[in-house]
Order: sequence, then structure tokens, then C-alpha cells
Amino acid sequence: MREIVHIQAGQCGNQIGAKFWEVISNENEHGIDPTGTYHGYSNLQLDHISMYYNEATGGKYIPRAILVDLEPGTLDSVRSGPFGQIFRPDNLVWGSLGEEAEEEA
Repeated sequence: MREIVHIQAGQCGNQIGAKFWEVISNENEHGIDPTGTYHGYSNLQLDHISMYYNEATGGKYIPRAILVDLEPGTLDSVRSGPFGQIFRPDNLVWGSLGEEAEEEA
């Protein structure tokens, strides 16, 4: 089985990516609810779930995704969305140019 790592970058990429996870998590695709719990109806869903998700403790499924932006606001928006709580917090990466970076340039 193939494993896919989904990388979302920038405001647009993260907004589209958030909708992507909402769609593929629904009952008809993979059967994952907003808490990461499987509520599907088919063994085929479970056979293919590892393509996009890692299984965590307690039977929860976490998207294999990295979310990147220069500002934390976009990622905060994703986290507050319908499926925002299923992402691992350490897979959300943000940062901006500060005084140190400007001094070096």
C-alpha cells in the first residue's frame, strides 16, 4: 500500500487542504469524524485508510499532513475549522522573518 504525505503551504494551500481533509474524511470516503475516530461502514475503507492517515493511540486516525505558513493566523483558522482538531500540532509549521533575519540580509 502506498502512503501519501500531504503538504499544504500558504493561505490558499491551507484553505484548500482543510477542505480536502474534510471531504476525504467523510463517511462515504474514509469514515473519519472530526475527532479522528473511524465510523465507516466498509472493510475496504479500513484497508485503504493507511494511505492518508496514521493510526494513533486510542484508535484515532491522524492525517499524514504538514501544514506550512509564514503567519500562524492561517493555521489557527484551519485548527478552528470543522476537522482542525485531527491534525498533529507538531505538523503545523509557521514562522516569519524577524529582526535577526533582516540584520543578516
